[in-house]
Amino acid sequence: MSVDPHLSLEFAVNSLSSGFIIIDRQGMIQFINQKGATLLKLNADQDVKKSIFKLVPGMDLSLFSHEKQSISEVHIDNRKLIFNYSPLYLDGELYGISGLFEEEKYYEGLLKELDFHKNMSLDLKAIFDTSYDVIYVSNNQGITLRASTACKELWGKEEKELIGKSVYELEKAGIFKPSVTRMVLEKKETVSIIQTTKTGRRLMVVGTPIKDENGEIIRVVNASRDITEVSRLQSELNDMRKLMEGYKRELYDLRSRTETETSLVYRSIEMNRVISLAQRVASVDSTILILGETGVGKEVIANYIHKASLRSEKPFITINCGAIPENLLESELFGYEKGAFTGAVKQKMGLFELASEGTLFLDEIGEMPLTLQTKLLRVIQEQKLVRVGGTKPIKINIRLIAATYRDLLEEVKNGTFREDLYYRLNVIPIKIPALRNRTDDVLPIVLHFVEFFNQKYMRSKKLSNSALEVLQQYEWPGNVRELQNIIERLVVLTEKEIIDESELESFLFVADRQQSENVIVNNILPLKECVEEAENQLLELAKRKYKSTSEIASVLGVNQSTISRKLRRTKK
Repeated sequence: MSVDPHLSLEFAVNSLSSGFIIIDRQGMIQFINQKGATLLKLNADQDVKKSIFKLVPGMDLSLFSHEKQSISEVHIDNRKLIFNYSPLYLDGELYGISGLFEEEKYYEGLLKELDFHKNMSLDLKAIFDTSYDVIYVSNNQGITLRASTACKELWGKEEKELIGKSVYELEKAGIFKPSVTRMVLEKKETVSIIQTTKTGRRLMVVGTPIKDENGEIIRVVNASRDITEVSRLQSELNDMRKLMEGYKRELYDLRSRTETETSLVYRSIEMNRVISLAQRVASVDSTILILGETGVGKEVIANYIHKASLRSEKPFITINCGAIPENLLESELFGYEKGAFTGAVKQKMGLFELASEGTLFLDEIGEMPLTLQTKLLRVIQEQKLVRVGGTKPIKINIRLIAATYRDLLEEVKNGTFREDLYYRLNVIPIKIPALRNRTDDVLPIVLHFVEFFNQKYMRSKKLSNSALEVLQQYEWPGNVRELQNIIERLVVLTEKEIIDESELESFLFVADRQQSENVIVNNILPLKECVEEAENQLLELAKRKYKSTSEIASVLGVNQSTISRKLRRTKK
């Protein structure tokens, strides 16, 4: 069993056969061992902090005029006591004196113990001031007897402000909380706790009871370690772990949802060409620019390319350049260093770093401010970046895919998009046709989302043939995204299990009230008949004007197969 070194020294001092005393410059007794108290007829506990000159009339102030070791005599009750004094210095200034004393007849033995006393005193002071951040000693009533010099920094109180004060009083004042001394006196055993102080520190404190031969507590010694910084770092680490776990869950949920909601569903020749091109470029790291109207599925194609690439097991990070305020976009893309701006209390990795070894998808790249386009161009060229507020280049390795609904060449002419960045991005362009130009895809996509939302919301809705026909004839200005939203709305809000065309009026046509000035309706008739009649008239007009079905399909913006099918229907 190991014994605390400073406790061993205190036992040793009390076990001396000679008296030992420490007196400060004001003549106040700071410590006296049991033998010394007996020789001077004092009480070792009660007379501490009292004046030696009042308790022992033979003492005089000349004791403190010597800066070197000195010897003097004191007469008490016809006994001559020989005192050997040594000056005590603290931080280079004279603190007081220590004295080793004995009756004259035992003086020779006292001299033999003098060297031991000096060495022990130095060891005791060194251990007391350096072994722990704070050592704190109280008596069995909780009265503070001594504290090491670090108490000022940790508790905001100097040693002299603590000595003589009750730990109960100090705890109530909030100097430290809870009081380990109080807990040791209550439990009569060693106690280990985390203590907070009025100065905002966190201390790991071990309180140890010192007992006499009868098992009664005579002292409580506390050894403390300042763990404020450790606690802060642990808290930051825990926060970071929680954040990373949250990111992992979000990434998993997003990946699962994306894979289900944005599965590649197509039948048209146009989309077959797009997918074929995407497959060919997936195995290389060339930069890709995906073009197409809002809602056509640009992110779906980008994700498909990533999944088919050698980077498929690495991150796929998406950012919409038009959805983030300009003053935040730079720090989101490139990260920032601690203190880079107000509120930057921690270092943050940007999306480029998070996507390293994987794929970064910059959606709506045409919305990126000119000021950031320059930095983006440099990062693409050098595959290095510098965080906001930083100076150290960070190496990255990403596959970049950008997307936009804008005509970037027109933006270049207007001066809102850098020409050099345009050519750096437009290595392999992939244009996704609007949904109205690939009507063969409407029906399979509709059926896909009906099944998906039925499973998601535990429904069993179906679409009637007439409803499917209406959906297939609709122009879909919002493309696949609009189609997805409308199917979700139908599945959630319609009461019937079979959704027919009458249910679509409030969902579809109310949302598309822009009427063509070229179409005039004079009579009320069933909607299906009206659509069919308008379509038949349009086909007849096109047949008279154009010679081939391919020309008709081009003018009407549909597939040739669709025109052929509809013309066959009108002949029946």
